[in-house]
Amino acid sequence: MLRERVFMSMAAVLACGGPSAGPGGPAAAPVSPTPQPAEPATVAGAVRSAPAPAGDSVSLAGPAPAAVTAMLADIDAARLRADVDRLAGFGTRHTLSDTTSETRGIGAARRWLLAELQRAAQTSGRTGELAMTADFDAHRVAPDGKRIDREVEVVNVVAVLPGSMPEARRRRYYVLGHYDSRASDAMDATSDAPGANDDGSGTALVLELARVMAPRSFDATLVFLATAGEEQGLIGARRHAEAARAAGLEIAGALSNDIVGDPSDPRGGSHRAEIRLFSEGVPATADPAAWQLARQTGGFADAPSRQLARLIADVAALHELPVRPRLVFRPDRFLRGGDHTAFNEQGFAAVRFTEVAEDYDRQHQDVREEAGRAYGDLPAHVDAAYLADVARLNAAALAHLANAPSPPGDPKLMAAELTGDTTLRWTASPEPDVAGYEVLRRATSAPAWEHAVDVGPVTEATLPFSKDDWLFAVRAYDRDGYRSPAAFPRVARE
Repeated sequence: MLRERVFMSMAAVLACGGPSAGPGGPAAAPVSPTPQPAEPATVAGAVRSAPAPAGDSVSLAGPAPAAVTAMLADIDAARLRADVDRLAGFGTRHTLSDTTSETRGIGAARRWLLAELQRAAQTSGRTGELAMTADFDAHRVAPDGKRIDREVEVVNVVAVLPGSMPEARRRRYYVLGHYDSRASDAMDATSDAPGANDDGSGTALVLELARVMAPRSFDATLVFLATAGEEQGLIGARRHAEAARAAGLEIAGALSNDIVGDPSDPRGGSHRAEIRLFSEGVPATADPAAWQLARQTGGFADAPSRQLARLIADVAALHELPVRPRLVFRPDRFLRGGDHTAFNEQGFAAVRFTEVAEDYDRQHQDVREEAGRAYGDLPAHVDAAYLADVARLNAAALAHLANAPSPPGDPKLMAAELTGDTTLRWTASPEPDVAGYEVLRRATSAPAWEHAVDVGPVTEATLPFSKDDWLFAVRAYDRDGYRSPAAFPRVARE
């Protein structure tokens, strides 16, 4: 029997003025929710359902996975506080700063980051092919006539936590932040540039998630990445993403955290219960055929990055997290950029977390007092408790993504003849624990998926809703109830 569920997501709650509120070693602890058996469709390949009642938004089915909830409790605000302070204590982490000192400059900072990630790997209890690794990811960069005035080695720091399921291990999910900093002058490599919030906060978050997630098991691979060169033009992230594309790596999603530690508003008040989540609606790599599909379907808000953002919002609501994402349907802020863009440019789904109300007196500023105003990106402006809750949002999203199946392959909306029904076809997700699929539906004017129809373990479904009036997508779910991001269909005749 086919089921349809209607839920209020956090995005809808906020819009309504609601509350803002491994294997491989003995220490590995699987992260999985209470099993929710799939209810198979009665007619394989041609599934029908009655119209559903009107609803506000579709979300994930509960209850929240207990093991994920337990993992979130391990995230420690005091450790995050100490890491932000330690990063700021290097004085400057400018990409062109000193690399030989043990106490000051980007060289000292990257060696400390590597040591911390190596410590997480050593204490993870993981061995063999599932062992966690931590390394430098170095790139020689020539002068560019912009913000690189001499040849320099831009060094990212990266740790990889291999997935426990062979069929899912190729999929990679990233959490990243940039560890370089800058002063008022983008080329000033010697003045103090503590970079506590931009982006010591995001880098500390990456470290904390590496520590907390290392001893646990996830189906797909997790990557913890601290990039350099962001302030000089996204250099470290661009080189990493380009190399990943050239190597054929399957980066299924990247969560970039940049300026995520201060919930205060320079105009007064606080946004303690929110963080902005930016995502592209049409892929940066869209070719004319992709743009034609968007024009034909109205799917201008359905890039994989946008589906990733929607899933993160659903996970936050499912776990009733204290910090929820405010979905912003554009790639980034005006006049600013971030490392997620480097991944988007290579065709990878990637999103950006950034606090709601940035204080520009505390970004890209020399530390000083001027006309009674204090400037500078100092540790005192980072709220460790808020940062810990942002880390929990990232950790929950990564756990769900890494344990869920791949999105269904090559989804197609069939448009071969005039009919009031809608038929969708797709190829099965490769993971052995896939239990079935859901067809998602929303009005063409709606920002979030509104209805989910459980069609069971099939690869074709026909629903009594007109394709002229709705947008559709398909997602997979496994035996434990984890759900993939939605896969938006192309239009096909056969």
